[in-house]
Amino acid sequence: MATRIVVLGAGFGGLELTTLLSERFGDALDLVLIDKNDAFVFGFSKLDVMFGRQLPDTVRHPYRQISKPGVRLVQAEVRAIDPRARRVETSAGTFEADILIVALGADIDQAATPGLVEGGHEFYSVPGAFALRDVLPRFERGAAVIGIMGKSFKCPPAPSEAALLLHDYLTTRGRRAETSITLVMPFGTPIPPSPDTSTAILAAFAERGIRFIRDTLVTGVDGARKVVTLSDGSELPCDLLLGVPVHRVPQVVVDSGLCDGPYHWVPVNKQTLATAFPGVYAVGDVNGVGTPKAGVFAEGSAQVVADAITAQLRGGDGPAPYTGRGSCYIEFGEGHVGRVDVDFLSGPKPTGTFQGQSESFVEEKRQFGASRVRKWFGA
Repeated sequence: MATRIVVLGAGFGGLELTTLLSERFGDALDLVLIDKNDAFVFGFSKLDVMFGRQLPDTVRHPYRQISKPGVRLVQAEVRAIDPRARRVETSAGTFEADILIVALGADIDQAATPGLVEGGHEFYSVPGAFALRDVLPRFERGAAVIGIMGKSFKCPPAPSEAALLLHDYLTTRGRRAETSITLVMPFGTPIPPSPDTSTAILAAFAERGIRFIRDTLVTGVDGARKVVTLSDGSELPCDLLLGVPVHRVPQVVVDSGLCDGPYHWVPVNKQTLATAFPGVYAVGDVNGVGTPKAGVFAEGSAQVVADAITAQLRGGDGPAPYTGRGSCYIEFGEGHVGRVDVDFLSGPKPTGTFQGQSESFVEEKRQFGASRVRKWFGA
């Protein structure tokens, strides 16, 4: 009887893991991939749609295109997880696994910030970013704030990218002189592991007149008064809020007992990414391994789990310890993209190396996305 593997979530981690296991085992595995959505969207594509650089339909990669040996795709909502029994209840029925991988990502909690739902916009969900495509053309004058509301959030460079791309967008429309742009960030610098990257971003902000407020969160939104409240108690004028909501563990994962609460990411073994429950792994944003919540790190953790499962089924040594290495592309606007190579777990502290910004990285970033589509979807 084929080993039954159930993967919850078809983001970077789930797609990479199922692809690797299919390549290695084919039909020898009974591999089920479950996701509530019907398509995958790269995180960077949300900004492309938001600022009118791409149409929504062009950045969606339908899961129905996946056709891999041993892989069965199920579009369903995960309603309950029993990690002890490795049993999952979904809107499409019950699935039992010999090996269970939880890759459900991080949820955003708009309600955690008073007034955000009524008085602001978020660009961290696909619907939120796509909706802003129709909102931004109506912003003619006033104060724009890119505001972060929790200290742990996906894709740390994205808020800085949003500020720089908003500058370009308003400049192209001839509205930059009538507007201001402020980024409110909970870190002391835009990219703490890489001082050179942070210096380049701050220089770009200075050239464009973008204000950077460090070590601060947006804690409340008053749409009627057009202000946001900051974590130091002060207020900031705000005619347009582009919010990064509080991030949390999906409630179904909290209810399963895999973690201690909505803001306690699933603890895992740093070498194998195994949870405290035998045969259960946590991949990507949902775990607390210590890397940023970004696709490239979910992909890397999936590779470690694939190696661990391969060693379990075929014998041999387990995976090398997860290093938390990855490269992130950063949009600087004006047609330039930079890259930062980071290492979070190999040494005593996270480090990052800035590779500069140039037009050449635009093509490298495009190839990054295209190569994943070819690998995961065969397109």
